Amino acid sequence: MGQSIAIMNTKGGVGKSTLAMAIAETASVYHNKSVLIIDSDPQTSMSVMMMPVHRWEELERDSKTLVHFLAQTVLGDEKLDWKQFVASEVSDVDEASSVYLMPSHMELSLFERAVSEANHARALRETVSELLDEARELFDLVIIDCPPGISILTEIWLREADYYLPPTKPDYLSARGLAILGRFRQLYPNMKFSKILGVVINMKDRRSPIDQEWHGRIASLQENKCFVTAIPRRAHIQRAADFNDSKRSYASKYPADAGKSLRDLVEEILERLAQGADDDGNKFTDADEELATEKTAKPVS
Repeated sequence: MGQSIAIMNTKGGVGKSTLAMAIAETASVYHNKSVLIIDSDPQTSMSVMMMPVHRWEELERDSKTLVHFLAQTVLGDEKLDWKQFVASEVSDVDEASSVYLMPSHMELSLFERAVSEANHARALRETVSELLDEARELFDLVIIDCPPGISILTEIWLREADYYLPPTKPDYLSARGLAILGRFRQLYPNMKFSKILGVVINMKDRRSPIDQEWHGRIASLQENKCFVTAIPRRAHIQRAADFNDSKRSYASKYPADAGKSLRDLVEEILERLAQGADDDGNKFTDADEELATEKTAKPVS
């Protein structure tokens, strides 16, 4: 059975989507893993990084995005097969043939507002839980690309996924984003929450003493479970976010130490997943009757 990972930091601009894509492609190319990426960010960055814009627009017109599935299932009370909303052959890396994508839509935030107004958070959570249960049976890894900020849907991913992985830049504001996520997790200690897989130091300038200092501060906190591998700030990785209409090799997309760091990180991720669950996650209890989002009402973003 596969495992699901929500990739999220309450602070934006930490390279979350690009890192999620690189993890998926590396796991496919070097470990032969089948990977489903769920783009749960209304910015839709992941969707246009993984396919040409015209294809994404076509999927929107055909109502084949995450938003269409959730809206029809949760608000329309229809029984739909989520697999019909998954796109194949989405990566521009020619070796990454086992990566799949459930694309997003810019109206995702409007959908979440409608869920809140209709008090349908429970139905949304049941739909997400069922989706993840079935996806784990079909894929080795399910990676959920979450937006910054804690909205209704993001909270549900954080409660229903097996793990969450917060990328962070080695700086003050990104570290604050980690702290806010940690405090949110502690708000309702009896409610189910995914386990932390580990913090990834991303976009690090290895020549910067300030980056080195913040890396040390973040890694020194045991609860962060920092990965040994830090991803360097490289133009190659930043340019990887631009979809290439012509297929390219993994080595050309992630050359030199950029690719080496990503491969090392994925090795660490898979090792931690193989070790299984630890005692860090909260267990489901009878107190887990209502989502915190239903109590706080409005998404925070």
